[in-house]
Amino acid sequence: MSELDRDGVSIYYEIHGPHAGAADAPALLLSHGYGATAQMWTANLAALARDRKVITWDIRGHGRTDSPEDPALYSEELSVQDMAAVLDAAGEQSAVIGGLSLGGYLSLAFNIRYPERVTALVLCDTGPGYKRDEPREKWNDMARRRADQLDAEGLAALGESAEVLNSLHRSAHGLALAARHILTQRDPSVIESLPHIKVPTLVLVGADDKPFLQAADVMAAKIPGATEAVIPDAGHAANIDQPELFDGAVLNFLATL
Repeated sequence: MSELDRDGVSIYYEIHGPHAGAADAPALLLSHGYGATAQMWTANLAALARDRKVITWDIRGHGRTDSPEDPALYSEELSVQDMAAVLDAAGEQSAVIGGLSLGGYLSLAFNIRYPERVTALVLCDTGPGYKRDEPREKWNDMARRRADQLDAEGLAALGESAEVLNSLHRSAHGLALAARHILTQRDPSVIESLPHIKVPTLVLVGADDKPFLQAADVMAAKIPGATEAVIPDAGHAANIDQPELFDGAVLNFLATL
C-alpha cells in the first residue's frame, strides 16, 4: 500500500506478488472500473500475483486517491499519465496493461500514449468508444447524469453493483468530477487505434454483460491477432462473478507471452 505525488495529487497504488527481479514474467497493471477501486481485484490477486508482480491503483476521485476540487485535475490524459507514474513507482519500465470497463478504456488510451511501455493488453468488459459524435454524446450525457446524481444524493447514488459494493470512497463530489472529466469521451482516437495495436491482446467479457458483448466482438475483430474469451454466468464484473474462470482465462493468455 503506497502513495505517489503527482503535482500535489496523491495517487494510491498497491504492489502484489514477487518483488522486482523475483519473477521472469512481465508485471501486470490493473485499472478498475468507474465507481470501483483497486479493491475490486481482491479475489483475483492470489492467482494472478502468484508468479508475477501485479499492480493495482485508484483513479482520481476514487477510493484512497485524492479528489481535488479543481475540475482541471481530472482528465483521460492525466489518468494515463498517472498509470505511467504508477509503473515508475513500481520499478517497471513496461507491463501487461489491463483493466475493466473505464480501466480497459484507459488501457487502450495508455497504449496510444505509451506504446513502448505495453507488453500486452487485457481488456475486460469494456468498449473502445465511438466513431460517431451522436452515440458518444449519449454516453457523455449518461456520465453527466451520473455525476449530477452523485452531487445530489452522495455515495448512495453508486448503487450496489458487484464492482462497487466493497469499494470505499471518500468523496462523492470527486466521483462526480471523475464522471464529468474522465468517464466522458472527447473523440474517436481510441476506437481508431484498434487496427494499429501491435501487442498481444485479450478481450474478455461476461456472457451476461449485454451492453458490452458487441463492443468485445468489435475489439476482437479489429485488433490484429486478438484473443476473445467469454465468461459464462458473469455480468459486467466478470472477475468478481466468476473469479476462477476469469483468472484461468487471463493466466492462459499470459502464458502465451
